[in-house]
Amino acid sequence: MKFQLLKIDGAVNFMKLRVVAMIFSTVLILGSITSLAVNQLNWGLDFTGGTVIQVSYPEGAKLEKIRADLSEASFPDAVVQNFGSSQDVLIRIAPRDDLAAELIGDTIVAALQAKDSSVNMERIEFVGPNVGEELTEQGGLAMLTALICILIYVAMRFEYRFALGSVAALLHDVIITLGLFSVLQLEFDLTVLAALLAVIGYSLNDTIVVSDRIRENFRKIRKGTPLEIINISLTQTLNRTIITSLTTILVLLALFFKGGALIHGFATALLFGVFIGTYSSVYIASAVALALGISKEDLMPTEVEKEGEDLEPL
Repeated sequence: MKFQLLKIDGAVNFMKLRVVAMIFSTVLILGSITSLAVNQLNWGLDFTGGTVIQVSYPEGAKLEKIRADLSEASFPDAVVQNFGSSQDVLIRIAPRDDLAAELIGDTIVAALQAKDSSVNMERIEFVGPNVGEELTEQGGLAMLTALICILIYVAMRFEYRFALGSVAALLHDVIITLGLFSVLQLEFDLTVLAALLAVIGYSLNDTIVVSDRIRENFRKIRKGTPLEIINISLTQTLNRTIITSLTTILVLLALFFKGGALIHGFATALLFGVFIGTYSSVYIASAVALALGISKEDLMPTEVEKEGEDLEPL
């Protein structure tokens, strides 16, 4: 054959650990579901509703002093962070039973101006709980729609066993990432939801690359069991997977440490998602396809009979 492949004996035996990986993933999924049921998610103001206040300081803002001033003014739960520059500050606070929503913003601005008269109020916005409920519902529908479309796409392009493996890997990634935010009680807002959808795209891209190589090798390697062919395919895509993951992680580390509190949750979800997505492409998507009995016959192209081929020559 012109197509030169690695020797079957020279491939990394990834699938040797598939049972251990399945047990490990099952424990993580069960732990994540338990935490989501008990602790739930620490919903951000985008989902729960609340007040957002933007103020500016001509000489630059000192966040620790602002937090201390707000704590003294009976707002210890206020989230304070820079917004775009060191002069602009964004303050977010959840609804309160003892104070009307329309008065929270004015009260906070007055408390800050009492400590520093140079404080300028830029804007005050209120997100109602009805808007938060609508965002929660639409966000869940967005992820569900994405998973269904992926299932249909992979089933049409490859084979239904690969489709089930891909969706299993995506569900695995989403549930465990949500579990991380639930266990650590990290704030879950719209940026984190966007990161989850990005994790789905990243994991799917990795899974499709692996699936495409497996299909190609099933058609080209004449000898070898499905287990051996999958190990060869994973070994051949290993360099690509490492390079892609490392370059992505470098960018995300910069966002995580230098991006500021506003996108900290976004960077955290993506960093964890890159790790778990790479792992699931190998040990969930491929292992599920193998467990479902994928074989060479399933991936061979269908021969199309030409018109008149069965007619005897005159």
